[in-house]
Amino acid sequence: MNHSVKRPPDEFTTHRLLCRRTRPDDAVTIFSSYAADPEVTRFLSWKPHASIESIIEVVSTQIAAWEKGTAFRFELCLKETDLPIGAIGLHPEGSKVSFGYVLTKAFWGRGLMVEPLEYLVNWSLSQPEIYRAYAYCDVENLSSARVMEKAGMTREGILRRWHVCPTIGPEPRDCFVYARTK
Repeated sequence: MNHSVKRPPDEFTTHRLLCRRTRPDDAVTIFSSYAADPEVTRFLSWKPHASIESIIEVVSTQIAAWEKGTAFRFELCLKETDLPIGAIGLHPEGSKVSFGYVLTKAFWGRGLMVEPLEYLVNWSLSQPEIYRAYAYCDVENLSSARVMEKAGMTREGILRRWHVCPTIGPEPRDCFVYARTK
């Protein structure tokens, strides 16, 4: 944890999205739009949520992490709405930052996730103390790999037995790792 990392803006816009801090009243929409969907969560580190109460807890944790400066989560909303259709997180780790993201299935295949990822990678690498911006995805999640490529990140290799996708099973799976550095 590096407290000297400058905080990202509370919100930013891309061509098609409003990206803003998570709020307590987002829990219901998060639950109904993506957090309970087993297809959306297939390659993530968490299983689909079974109750709104578990999402309320996650939202509270994310808001607290922002306040502490340990992680920054943005809800992704189409510009003409204020309803989350996905999220992206920025996680400071000393001289590097990592990213994770999720998007409602109805919006897959439109290139939407490239916009906030590219913005946050560029923002991160503009900070003097950040030298590496990276993310990883399951080797079977080719759509996520393409998002990282389109956001200007380069595939560095495969992390063997790196990440557990509990929706798939208990064993660590191989992941592609992508990064941009300065």
